[in-house]
Amino acid sequence: MMSDFWSLYIIIITVAMMVGCAWLLLANSRGKTGESTGHVWDDDLREYNNPLPRWWFNLFLLTLIFGAVYLVMYPGLGNLPGRLGWTETKQMQANLDKLTARRKAVFATFAGKDIPALAHDPAAQSLGRSIFLANCAGCHGTDAKGALGFPNLTDNDWLFGGDPDAIVTTITHGREGMMPPFGAALSPEALQALVDFVPFWSDPNLPAEKREAGMKQFMITCAACHGPDGKGNQVIGAPNLTDDIWLFGGGREHVRETITQGRHAVMPAHENILTADEIRVVASYVYGLSHPAGGAAPASQP
Repeated sequence: MMSDFWSLYIIIITVAMMVGCAWLLLANSRGKTGESTGHVWDDDLREYNNPLPRWWFNLFLLTLIFGAVYLVMYPGLGNLPGRLGWTETKQMQANLDKLTARRKAVFATFAGKDIPALAHDPAAQSLGRSIFLANCAGCHGTDAKGALGFPNLTDNDWLFGGDPDAIVTTITHGREGMMPPFGAALSPEALQALVDFVPFWSDPNLPAEKREAGMKQFMITCAACHGPDGKGNQVIGAPNLTDDIWLFGGGREHVRETITQGRHAVMPAHENILTADEIRVVASYVYGLSHPAGGAAPASQP
């Protein structure tokens, strides 16, 4: 709502412009055919004061009438509301109500189905993919295979659990994983022992002395979170170090950087972005990526 001054200013300007257009239109309809204005160029090129063609005059007149009726029926003169009571807020709400009704009708078809069932429902998967592309692909990629620091959602390897309830919780409330930095707490020898061991945990060709030295230091520094067997802890989001799947890279230098500087990963909560129905459907899409119908979960790329 604008101030009374600006409302009156707009009303005066608008009405004055319409009156001026009407005056100009009428003034140019009174000329006499063949009457010269007295302007001559190139000896014989004369300007005549001919009236507007009737069809052109009528078209302008209809435009002015339409404009006047519009300003009476719809808001256009400052704060005057218009006779029909239309507002952009009402129009937006009406469109939103129609969209909401259509969405409810679509999601109603999925009611009563659990997430594994929705994961193999083509209609649910199509809708889930649309929601995923709009809200999740920015981090996890359009193919959901992630990137450095962003999990691959197609490999059935999960930091906080991959069952339907865990996926819904992750999307709804978000997750936060923290790997503390150990650079100041480890000697160069202890750090090197971990770097030589952790990336090669599952490598049968790792020399026994490196495995022994690395495991000894691992039990001191890392086992509290990752477990004595290195298989991680989904309660706190500590990754499995034995499956050769690495969120921040599994090379020596990546692992060295992780140990010395730590890592901090955040999955934002979507409870205020997506509805509960949308979360269920996109969760079913994510679940279906690693649980394809009639087959095993796709293999991950380390």
